[in-house]
Amino acid sequence: LFALYSDLQRKARREQNPISETDLPCLWILSPSCSAQLLKGFSAKLDDSGNWVEGIYFLPKLFNTALVAINQLPVTEETLWLRILGRDKTQSQAINELLALPDGHPLRGNILEILANWRIKIEGNEDLTEDERELIMNLSPAYLRWREETLEQGREQGNLEGQRLMVENLLAGRFGTVDKELSRTIEPLMQLPITDRTQVLLNLSRQELLERFGESRSD
Repeated sequence: LFALYSDLQRKARREQNPISETDLPCLWILSPSCSAQLLKGFSAKLDDSGNWVEGIYFLPKLFNTALVAINQLPVTEETLWLRILGRDKTQSQAINELLALPDGHPLRGNILEILANWRIKIEGNEDLTEDERELIMNLSPAYLRWREETLEQGREQGNLEGQRLMVENLLAGRFGTVDKELSRTIEPLMQLPITDRTQVLLNLSRQELLERFGESRSD
């Protein structure tokens, strides 16, 4: 943080545009929880101005740093995304709140896709740790809902265009984007029965998809 401050101040001097302390960025540290001992060690305290919610602790002014104890944040829609990054009951409750949001809610669709992708990537790891297994369990409801809604979208469309859209959405959900290499797998995947296609899309890695459905295709 102090190295960043030095860079910003040097840049300000070069450009002859002074920068005040209030314009310097604050470091936000997200933690699933913060023990009383840890808070005492950093001399971190709640803000008494009323501008910040419970769970946000500020270090002495010189450090320009705040600690966010995720498990202490109030249960509101505004803190939902942060609480999803927590652990145990905090994370599980936040995911249930996400699933309870109405269709079309600005948070719901995007976060569901991100959580589903997160679970798929973790599940593909070898030698999962206990924390990773617990995370997979917490993420499973979001993953299952995302999968159901993606499949339902394809069924509702009911035609080749709708099925192609379903394939593209599943690829994008798993790998973030459908680049040129992945786009070559779409047509071969469309030739599979819908049940087989879905299993392949949900279970094969990117490399496996390219080897089975993309390598033989050329520009």
